[in-house]
Amino acid sequence: MRTDKLAIGFGKTVAVVVILAWSLFPIAFIVMSSFKPGQDIFAVPPKFVFSPTFQHYVELWNGWGVFFDGLLNSTIITAGATVLAITTSTAAGYVYSRYSSRMLDASVMFLIIVRLIPPIVVTLPLFPIINAVGLNDTHIVLMVLYATFFVSLGTVLMRTFIDQIPRELDEAAQIDGAGRLTILRRVIVPLAAPGILAVAVFVVVFAWNEFLFAFIFTATRAKTAPLVISEMIGSIDGVDWGVLFAASTVQLIPVLLFVIFMNRYLVAGLTAGATKG
Repeated sequence: MRTDKLAIGFGKTVAVVVILAWSLFPIAFIVMSSFKPGQDIFAVPPKFVFSPTFQHYVELWNGWGVFFDGLLNSTIITAGATVLAITTSTAAGYVYSRYSSRMLDASVMFLIIVRLIPPIVVTLPLFPIINAVGLNDTHIVLMVLYATFFVSLGTVLMRTFIDQIPRELDEAAQIDGAGRLTILRRVIVPLAAPGILAVAVFVVVFAWNEFLFAFIFTATRAKTAPLVISEMIGSIDGVDWGVLFAASTVQLIPVLLFVIFMNRYLVAGLTAGATKG
């Protein structure tokens, strides 16, 4: 029996190591290559020992100022989309948690179905509408699209968290004269903070890395970092892989640090309601 347990434990360890290697190798390759001299990036056999250089980052700064404009746009759009998605999801989650009707119960399934629709399906119908209202190539259009794309998931997630908050707290606040908005702001939001932060992680990762909506609905003023990186790949002067990997590393670091910092809240969000009952 002990031998069987050791074998199972060893098998799980090997599986975890393989998955981590498979997931982390591309990231490690990009980061390492951004510090390699150009001739060593694709050397055969690969060079794991090399003299680090910041030349690619200097060239990125000097030759691709538009990339840093894209980073600023990505930051503005991601922050706006996150605030909008959190606000909407929390309010909707509160309604779904505290009220019950046939229409509300049926709409939960609708939220899940909407979340499964591929983004490309809605982009073509939206393009002429967005042009008509003059929102093309603006920050606000991407904020709204990114937030909308995650409101369904965020609502279901927030409903699960708010379900775990005793209704007696709402009733006690009502006795003290608090209205629904006050209860939501002063009672529900503080207690559902882990859920709000979990929703924030999902939205930030999606909005920071999203390419399709940015490609279709922006051109110059609201161009995001992923869009600029794609232009580096299609440069008429050829691909400068060192600069491309440097840009990818710079674009990766903020969201990677954010996810690492918020990891425990993300786990809480993924396991919300698992122990309820």
